[in-house]
Amino acid sequence: MPQAVGVIQTLGFPSVLAAADAMLKGGRVTLVYYDLAERGNFVVAIRGPVSEVNLSMKMGLAAVNESVMGGEVVSHYIVPNPPENVLAVLPVEYTEKVARFRT
Repeated sequence: MPQAVGVIQTLGFPSVLAAADAMLKGGRVTLVYYDLAERGNFVVAIRGPVSEVNLSMKMGLAAVNESVMGGEVVSHYIVPNPPENVLAVLPVEYTEKVARFRT
């Protein structure tokens, strides 16, 4: 089944928490990366089947824009069928740490 990576960058922790919660509840995806970016921005990345990542991203974006007071999406992107070199370089691979949560 073709895999995809979805990334959302938000301003502030409440926004990224709402996005991550909605994305994981919105589709059969796995949270593969979370980190503090810069200047109060946070990044969360998910992986899963392309159709599930698309649905999860819509849910995550809606959660930030509709349910977080002052929530702001700085950027977002979906990479359908990422090539091996992207997976090797960026921290979006399924690791042992997230393997038990993989759907």
